[in-house]
Amino acid sequence: MTITPSGIDFFQIQPEDIVIMDLNGKVVEGTRNPSSEWEMHLLQYKVRNDIDTVIHAHTTYATVLACLRWELPATHYMIAVAGKNVRCAKYATYGSHELAVNTTEAMTDRKAVILANHGILAGANDLLNTFNIIEEIEYCSQIYYMAKSIEEPVVLPNEEMTLMAEKFKTYGQRTKK
Repeated sequence: MTITPSGIDFFQIQPEDIVIMDLNGKVVEGTRNPSSEWEMHLLQYKVRNDIDTVIHAHTTYATVLACLRWELPATHYMIAVAGKNVRCAKYATYGSHELAVNTTEAMTDRKAVILANHGILAGANDLLNTFNIIEEIEYCSQIYYMAKSIEEPVVLPNEEMTLMAEKFKTYGQRTKK
């Protein structure tokens, strides 16, 4: 797998900074240390045959939910890009095996997970779709935050989220695997 290096600002990363690891967690190419979250990424590739790319981020609104240890319920139909909701994984120290396991468990049957007191992780079949999931879940987290400040948001039923997931299979111009 390819992964960004640890502790280098994304805007400063150069192609030669990218680290390549095998599926046993060993660096096979590159001179930088891999992201401290490499195991969280790697475990997704090992257990999910529908995920070929993973993005981990510390987006503002998803991280607000993470600090509250809240899931993101189906309050907007676009949440269906990730599943019927976005669960919040149990807290564990960053970079730990426990965090990788907690993340994988909470992301079962979903394409995104909120990491308690941390951020978000998403996975899909390609980088474009993975980035789209991060963007949509961040947007939906912001809407949920704003709606919750006024009143309790209305949650869409599971049947509607299942319908949305089906509709998204044929929506847009993205190449599907």
